[in-house]
Amino acid sequence: MATRRTITGFSNPLVKFLRSLREKKHRKREKRFLAEGLRLLTDARECGKVPEILVMATGREPHPLLDALEDAVDKAGGDIVEMDVDILAKVTGKDNPQAVAGVFAEFDTSLSTIDRTAAPIWLVAQALRDPGNLGTMLRTGDAVGAGGLILIDDCADPFSVEAVRASMGAIFTQKLVTARWDEFLPWLRSGPGQLVAASLRDSTDYRTAPYAAPCFLMVGNESQGLPAAYEDACDLRVTMPMLGRADSLNAAVAGAVLAYEALAHLRTD
Repeated sequence: MATRRTITGFSNPLVKFLRSLREKKHRKREKRFLAEGLRLLTDARECGKVPEILVMATGREPHPLLDALEDAVDKAGGDIVEMDVDILAKVTGKDNPQAVAGVFAEFDTSLSTIDRTAAPIWLVAQALRDPGNLGTMLRTGDAVGAGGLILIDDCADPFSVEAVRASMGAIFTQKLVTARWDEFLPWLRSGPGQLVAASLRDSTDYRTAPYAAPCFLMVGNESQGLPAAYEDACDLRVTMPMLGRADSLNAAVAGAVLAYEALAHLRTD
């Protein structure tokens, strides 16, 4: 049986360390992030990613998936810690925390880690500032079998608690890349790849557009959209009809609509 240690005080140094990971500056310094929930941690384990520290609430209900997770952490030489649910609530920042959380090392998010031929679709987001939208795009990517999500310029932190939670485990199943535009575009043009922008300017209807794999589907900032120069650099600009008063969709929703449409076209080509 794996060795556990129990923490009973709010002032314990480990509790302070875990709480600090809710702030971006501490995550960047430690190159670690926090994920919570048995489902997320199970997805991580099944993708070969095991937490360095496994935190569990005392008095939790037994579960075979938790037993498997605990065994994996123990075999990897990680720490297994139990604490009262009130202390765990302080760690996660939730009044009703899930019974398990884990600390993971951040991933390599450089462009060089991408194999563009590994999937027919890749999602790209420019200056996406809402962590919920970011996590939702990761979840969409997983749903459509995309290769991953490429974050361009100044996006929300993908390793924030909010983004990880919104991804519903896709932070572990999807490739994640961060890059500046002047890095991304030369990389893209160095090999095969069609860059498609969600745009309102001189656009083709998204349902009739000639998508081609590998297809990089790009959405812009929630309030500003894509810069004109970025749209001009795309191979294709597509638009979705808006039949009500709204002039555009939520960025993550637009990405999902485009991803499923592109998937349908690429499957029949």
